[in-house]
Amino acid sequence: MKLSDYIVFESLTVAAPVIEKKKITSTYILQKKNGETVSNELTYSFEEDVFNPSSDTHRNLASMMLAQVALNYGLFCDEIIFDGLYDDTDRKFIRDMLENTSREIYVNRLLKPNPFIIESYRGLRPEKMKKYTSAGIRFQDSFGGKPSGFDWKHWDTEREKHCILSSGGKDSLLSYGLMDELGKDVHPIFVNESGRHWFTALNAYRYFKEHDQNTARVWCNSDRIFNWMIRNMPFIRPDFNTVRADDYPIRLWTVAVFIFGVLPLLKKRGIGRLIIGDEFDTTRKLNYEGITHYDGLYDQSRYFDNALSRLFMKKGWNISQFSLLRSLSELLILKILVKRYPDLQRQQVSCHAAHEKEGRIYPCGNCEKCRRIIGMLKALDEDPQRCGYEPAQIDKGLKKLATASVKQIGSDASHLYSLLLDKGLIEETEHTKRLAKPYPHIMMMRFDSERSLIKDIPNDLRLPLFRIYSEYADGAARLVNKKWIQTDVFTDPDLSVPYPFELGNNPEADNVSGDYLWGEMSWPEIEEKLQKVDIAILPCGSIEQHGPHLPVDVDAFDAAYLARKVAEACSKPRPFVLPQVSYGVAYHHEDFKGTVSVTNDALSRLVYDIGMSLARNGIKKLVILNGHGDNTPTLNYAAQMINRDANIFVCVETGETSDEDLYKLIDTPND
Repeated sequence: MKLSDYIVFESLTVAAPVIEKKKITSTYILQKKNGETVSNELTYSFEEDVFNPSSDTHRNLASMMLAQVALNYGLFCDEIIFDGLYDDTDRKFIRDMLENTSREIYVNRLLKPNPFIIESYRGLRPEKMKKYTSAGIRFQDSFGGKPSGFDWKHWDTEREKHCILSSGGKDSLLSYGLMDELGKDVHPIFVNESGRHWFTALNAYRYFKEHDQNTARVWCNSDRIFNWMIRNMPFIRPDFNTVRADDYPIRLWTVAVFIFGVLPLLKKRGIGRLIIGDEFDTTRKLNYEGITHYDGLYDQSRYFDNALSRLFMKKGWNISQFSLLRSLSELLILKILVKRYPDLQRQQVSCHAAHEKEGRIYPCGNCEKCRRIIGMLKALDEDPQRCGYEPAQIDKGLKKLATASVKQIGSDASHLYSLLLDKGLIEETEHTKRLAKPYPHIMMMRFDSERSLIKDIPNDLRLPLFRIYSEYADGAARLVNKKWIQTDVFTDPDLSVPYPFELGNNPEADNVSGDYLWGEMSWPEIEEKLQKVDIAILPCGSIEQHGPHLPVDVDAFDAAYLARKVAEACSKPRPFVLPQVSYGVAYHHEDFKGTVSVTNDALSRLVYDIGMSLARNGIKKLVILNGHGDNTPTLNYAAQMINRDANIFVCVETGETSDEDLYKLIDTPND
């Protein structure tokens, strides 16, 4: 069996969006190897007007929303065609996430045991490859728009407004309770998948709809598209719906389908923060037969949050995405929820086989998730009946725990079994004795560089959240050399580290010149700031002719202006901006009066001396921002010499990659 045997489609086309004020649709078209063509429609529907069908900006957003489902199928197609309005940032994101997802599906669904795959397709041998996506990627635009002509500007959002991506599970319920208690403007927004998944959210949705006017729902039929794709895959068992497994047969890129689904509401309501509910247990990096991958789901990790936040920044959407709960175990999350917000915990339905009875949703009581929830609540001395379990189901769940495992990472499951045995809630069997072992760190706030960092939460939320957590947690711990070392989170120096995905609280007020402009600061101010900042930007320009209509300092002005704007866009403490070097290598303009040129040697020596002096001041990273293309070789040479002699990081940014976009706006080529 080879990976190429899984390429079962000639092409998958994501057709250009059909956009209405409350609804967007794309036709997914599959061209099979046997020549057959089949299609289905992916739809998002809203309860209010959110789209302007004639707006290129809205066409772009709709295109990105409707593309996400397709990112699961890069291993199975010769070609994937995305028809819509995509800019360069979108295209890079789609390519990167498609490749990442292809690798994850290859390892976690094709190489590892998968009960959904038929026998004849099993036995694939691991192979480390430079690229795992089989499909060629093609973008086309039936709209005829001009992505490079988009008006790039921040959405008018506010960081006091928080969207909770809501599902009816414990994570989103606790996230809502925390933000509501902290007095934030909270918007619980549910994505209503077609199929029975909506049952898990229905109790919570009805509760919030009654108690919070900000509650909203987005309807999406992504589940139907996922199942339609599976039915067209010859390597998936035809009876896949009957397989008892708490996993999807193939897909791993799912959360983004929901996240992009709520973006139109965030834009309309001016919501600046998007909170998802993932906990510490979710994802870690592993190696499988030499292939680096994620153990769990990439789209439930801090890496995913950061990737989406970077995309939102680049797009100008002005949204940051994060989880409040990544330092907490599943058991600690449930403890805080049930002890502090019991009315919210009553709405919890974590069962995908839930059913409706007399207008309320109840869990099945039989699946792995049900016995896990029953076990955790009993270990916390709480009654599972509060969220719908009947006494007989509770007894059955506890008995099942004595012979069957739960889907948790090893230490979490061991600690849960240890608690249950100590309380006499489950029978002591070979299975339970083998699993049960206390791990005190499970009930602590946990911080490590891979799963949870303090800086992944915005600064204004850290202390209030940690104060609440500390009432229920047994302290805090940091992973050091693979060992959990107890720490005091309230004196941790990382508490003051800036959150990297938001501008200052008031960008207009924050842009005070004395905050970062080297030339306008006193020496004691610079000395103090050097204790926090080791980055400096040196703008370099030229004094030369720019036609009869422009002043001769254009290149110097542009470099200095851009340097300030870059610094202003950074969170505090901002990098230094140095006084500009106005003169450059411009001898080819000397026939025009007003041009003042220096030699390559003079410019390189000046910049070299500046760099060496900055290194002696304590600068470790120097960005030379070049406003004049013909300075580039000289500045590159100076940068290399500074790096060699001062052993600091130095780079030159000329920014001429923007020329491709500028040429589309001007009448005269090479103007």
